[in-house]
Amino acid sequence: MYNIAIVAGGNSGEYEISMKSGMQVELNMDLDRFRPFLIEIRGTKWNYTLEKKSFPIDKNDFSLTIGKRKIRFDAVFNAIHGTPGEDGKLQGYFDMLGIPYTSSGVTCSSLSFNKSFCKDVVAGYGIDVSSSVHLYKCEKGAQDRVLKQLKLPVFVKPNNGGSSVGMSKVNHKKELKAALARAFHEDEEILVEEFIKGRELTCGVIKSKGKIIAFPVTEIISKKEFFDFEAKYQPGMADEVVPAEISAKVADKCREISVNLFRKLNCKGIVRFDYILKGKKFYFLEVNTVPGITSASIVPKMARAYGWTYTELITNLLEEII
Repeated sequence: MYNIAIVAGGNSGEYEISMKSGMQVELNMDLDRFRPFLIEIRGTKWNYTLEKKSFPIDKNDFSLTIGKRKIRFDAVFNAIHGTPGEDGKLQGYFDMLGIPYTSSGVTCSSLSFNKSFCKDVVAGYGIDVSSSVHLYKCEKGAQDRVLKQLKLPVFVKPNNGGSSVGMSKVNHKKELKAALARAFHEDEEILVEEFIKGRELTCGVIKSKGKIIAFPVTEIISKKEFFDFEAKYQPGMADEVVPAEISAKVADKCREISVNLFRKLNCKGIVRFDYILKGKKFYFLEVNTVPGITSASIVPKMARAYGWTYTELITNLLEEII
């Protein structure tokens, strides 16, 4: 029986979603093989709760003491979306302690979490990306730079973050100032990208038993203007078509690009690549190295379409590292 720490929570606007992901993992873990411990991480407070009583994690060795019993963990299931679980910080900590974890390593995580830097690297591999501007909070003349270099409409988003927290679509010049302020409220740097009209597709990729597997491609059809936080997590606000109603040739190309990027970026665990399909071209949007795995999330739906239950998805992730 393996002791598995499920880390969830974190220090970003994705805290609530991360806790839901962690709880879902705990509920669906194979209890004949694994003993789960849901660890809530929030700032410097790292706690395990049992019967409404909290027990702190000893950060010196990432262990847990309950009464006279000291629990050491065989592996970590990373369910933290955002910092410090998706940006490489926790990964470096666990690497130093020699504890395996289900997500990508330090370099891949920190690179992919920075949307602008990741787009530059992906573009270097010959993948199409939208025109964009990377802005810092201390920078002056941000609005002028955006309007000079990009064509409206544009998306304004925090450069480091996910779940579309702080993201806006700007159709008119007068909306830009408020959109920049909203994004800067979430992050010290932001990314402004030109809007590309097309179909939004996403592909989950996982490494299991040494083999890289691409899940069925999914199309996201938001009932709002774009796939924002509400559309992602409020039932009925978006249709997620799994598998996407696209030709086999287009689906194969999407999976091929995704598997190629998984290898080149040295991803681990389960990763989701997002694209806009315009005509025959795939435009890379971003890569999620700790994608949502709540009951409403896309990845579990992809896994089911592939033929795996939620429990099998978790088990495959853990078997790869133990």
